[in-house]
Amino acid sequence: MDRAEVFHWLGDTHDVPRETLDRLDRYVAMLGEENTRQNLIARSTVPDIWDRHIRDSAQLLELAPPDKRGGRWLDLGSGPGLPGIVLALIGEMRMTLVESRRRRAEFLERAVDELALGGRVTVEGMRLQRVAPFPADVIAARAFASLPKLFALALPFARKSTLWLLPKGKSVEDELAEALRLWQGRFETVQSATDPASFIVCASAVSRKDNR
Repeated sequence: MDRAEVFHWLGDTHDVPRETLDRLDRYVAMLGEENTRQNLIARSTVPDIWDRHIRDSAQLLELAPPDKRGGRWLDLGSGPGLPGIVLALIGEMRMTLVESRRRRAEFLERAVDELALGGRVTVEGMRLQRVAPFPADVIAARAFASLPKLFALALPFARKSTLWLLPKGKSVEDELAEALRLWQGRFETVQSATDPASFIVCASAVSRKDNR
C-alpha cells in the first residue's frame, strides 16, 4: 500500500482522524530525515515506508482486545519508534519505549516532543535490565531478540494477563519450538498483513516451565 492507501486503511480500521494522519506524515518525514544520519530503517524499505513500517506497526493494535488498547504498553528495542510511536499516534495507550542505543533514544525523545506525545509516551534510554519493572498490559517487540531471550528479559514486566505481540519472520516456527522447551503459555501465530513471509506471535500467560 502507498501513503493514500494506508491513510484509507487507517481510517476504515481505526477511525483515525485527519489530525493524526498529519502527525503520521510528520513522523515519516522525521524518520526519513534522521535515516540519512543513522541507520534507523533499511534504505531498501524507504520507498515502501508506509506499508512496510507504518501499516506493519499499526496492525498490532487490531490484535489487542479493547480492554487492553488503552492500557500500559511496553515497546522493547523501539529503535526509530517502530511499532511504539506509530501505535501511540493512532491509539490511546500509555507507551514506554525502551532503546539502549543513545542516538536512537535521542531521536525518540525528539519525536515524542515534536509529535506532542509527552503526556502518554516515555522514553527509557537504557538496557531493559535497568528499567524499573511495571505491570504491562501489552508487551510489543519488533526485531528485538529471539523468543526465548525476549521472554527471559521482559518477564519482570509481565503478569498472567499480559498480552505479548511479537512480529517475527519466516523463522517463527523454529523460534517457537525453541521457546517451548523452557516456556509455557498460550501461543498463537497470526499472518502479517504486510508480508506473506512474516508473522506475529500473540502470547499470554507466559511463564517458565520450571516456575523459576
